[in-house]
Amino acid sequence: MQHFFRNKGQHVFLSLLVAKICAFLGSLFIIRILPESEFGTVSIVASVFAIFAPFSGFGSQQSLLRFGSLTDENDKKRSLSRYLFIKGFGFQVLLTAVFFLVSLFYVNRYEDILYVFIFFAIRLIGFYFFTHIQSELRIFGKNSEFAKLNNIVNTTGLFLLLSFSYFWGLYGYLIALAATPFLALFWFKENDLKNITETFSFNKKELWNYGLHASGTALLSDTLFSADILLLSAFMNASAVAAYKVAILIPANITFLALTFTQSDFPVLAKNYQNKAFLKNYIFNYYKIFLPVTALIFGIGFIFKSEVIQLFFTSKYEESTLPFIILLAAFCGNMLLRNLYGNLLSAVGKMKANTLISVFTLVMLPIFALFLVGHYGVTGMAVSLSLSMLLNGLMLMISFYIYLKNLK
Repeated sequence: MQHFFRNKGQHVFLSLLVAKICAFLGSLFIIRILPESEFGTVSIVASVFAIFAPFSGFGSQQSLLRFGSLTDENDKKRSLSRYLFIKGFGFQVLLTAVFFLVSLFYVNRYEDILYVFIFFAIRLIGFYFFTHIQSELRIFGKNSEFAKLNNIVNTTGLFLLLSFSYFWGLYGYLIALAATPFLALFWFKENDLKNITETFSFNKKELWNYGLHASGTALLSDTLFSADILLLSAFMNASAVAAYKVAILIPANITFLALTFTQSDFPVLAKNYQNKAFLKNYIFNYYKIFLPVTALIFGIGFIFKSEVIQLFFTSKYEESTLPFIILLAAFCGNMLLRNLYGNLLSAVGKMKANTLISVFTLVMLPIFALFLVGHYGVTGMAVSLSLSMLLNGLMLMISFYIYLKNLK
C-alpha cells in the first residue's frame, strides 16, 4: 500500500475512476437513446475494435512501459520513446487498414455498419497517440500528469458524446468517439520527434519480441470480452447482443479497482522482478485489500440485482438480471486471479506463458458457447465467459507461482 501512495497511485486511481464513470455514463446514455438494432450494431463494431486496440503499434507502448521502467537515465528513456513511437506508428497504420477490411464480413448483414467501421478506424489511430503518451508519462514517474491527461480526455470526451449524440443521434456519437483520443495530442511535444538518436542499450529484437508477446497476450485476453459479443451475434440477433451488453456493462467495469493498483505499481514491479520477498509481500497486501472488496461488491450486487438493472437500464432489460449476477461473480473472481497474476507475469517479463494461456482460454470460450448458448441464450454466454475467465485466472496463478518458486 505504501508503494501505491509513494507512486501517487491515488492520482491513477481517481483518473481510472473518472474514466470508468465516463465510459459507463456514455454507454448508459447510448443504451437509452439508440434503438436496440443500432446499439447492437455499434456493440459489434466496438467488439472488433476491442480486439485490435491491444495490438496498437504492435506492442510499442508495452515495450516502452516495461523497458523504460528498467533504466534510470532520462536521455535513454526519451531515446527509447522516440524510436518506439516512429516504428510503432508505421505498424499502427497497417493495423488500421486490416481493421477496416474486417468490415467487409459484416456489410451484408447489418445496415450502415460500414460507416460505423470508418469512425472506429479513425479512433484506432487516435488511440495509438493516446496510449503512447500515457506510457511515456508513466516511465518518467509522472503519475499526476498521467491522471490529468486521462481526466481531460475522458471528461471532454463524455461531454462531446452526450452533446453530439443528443443533437445528431448515432452519427453524433460516432464523431465524438472518433475525435476523443486525439485530445491527447495536446500533450505531444514537437521535440519528441527531433534528434532521434538511439542511445538506449536494449536489444531491438528483445524490445519487439516483448511488445509483440504483450500485444498478443492483451489481444487474446481482451478478445474474451469481444468474442462473447461476436459469438452471440452469430448465434442470435442484435437484440440478444444488446441484452448481454447490458448484463456485462457494470461487472466488466469493476475491474478498474484492481487495474489501478497494478498499473500504478507496474514500474516498481518491473524493477523488482527478481525480488522474491517483494513479490510475495505484494500479493499478500493485494489480497488483504481485494478479498473484502470483492465480497462486498458481489454481496451488494446479488441483493439488489433487480433494482440495479431497472435503475440503470429500465425494465425492458429485466431478462438480463440472471446473466448480470453470473458475470458479477465472474469479474469479482477475475480481480482476484486474472488481473493480479496476468499483470505480475507481464511485469516480470514472462509474456510467453501469458500468451499461451490466453490462446487456450480463447479456444475454450467458443467450445463452452457452442454447448450453452443454444440452450440458455444470453445466460449461456454469461456462463461460457465466466468459465473461460476462471480457467484463465487459475492457469495464470499456477504459472506465476512456478516462476516465483524458481527465484532464489
